[in-house]
Amino acid sequence: MALGNMVGSLTVGKKKYADVQDRILELKQQATQLQEELLALVEEDAKAFEPLSKAYGLPKETPEQQAEKAKVMEQALKVACAVPYQIMEKCCEAIRLHQEFAEKGSVIAISDVGVGVACCKAALLGASLNVFINTKAMADRSCAEEYNRKAESLLTEYTALADEIYASVRRRL
Repeated sequence: MALGNMVGSLTVGKKKYADVQDRILELKQQATQLQEELLALVEEDAKAFEPLSKAYGLPKETPEQQAEKAKVMEQALKVACAVPYQIMEKCCEAIRLHQEFAEKGSVIAISDVGVGVACCKAALLGASLNVFINTKAMADRSCAEEYNRKAESLLTEYTALADEIYASVRRRL
C-alpha cells in the first residue's frame, strides 16, 4: 500500500489530476488504513502460530493426552487459519485500491502501481498457503472445506484482477 500511497502523493496537487484529487485523497486515506491493518494482522499471525507450535509438542501417549492434544490442535488450527484468511481479504482490498490508483493516478508513477499490485498478489498467494496448510490438518472438515472454498474464490478473482492491473500498467509504459 505504500507504493499506492506514493502514486497518490505524486498525483495530489497537480492541475492535470484536479478532477480526481478528492478521490485520490480518499484512496490515500484508505491505503494508509489498510497498511496499518495489514501490519497488525502480520503481528497477529505470528502470535497465532505460537499456540499451534506448542500444540504440536503436546504429549500423546495416553488416550486422554491424545484427546486433549486433538482438542487443543483443532482450536489452534482454526485461529492459525483465520488470521491468514483475514490477510487474504485485506490483500484483495489492496488490489482493488491499486486498480483505482492505476486508473486515476499520475502517469509518471504508474510503474509503482504495477509493483504494488504485484506485491499484493504475492502476499495474497502467500497468505493462501498458510490457510491451506492449516486446513489440511483440521479435523473439522466442514470448517476446513469452507475456508478452502472461500480462499480459492479470493484467489481466482483477485489474482486475475491483479494480473489485469499489472498488464494494464505494462501496456502504458
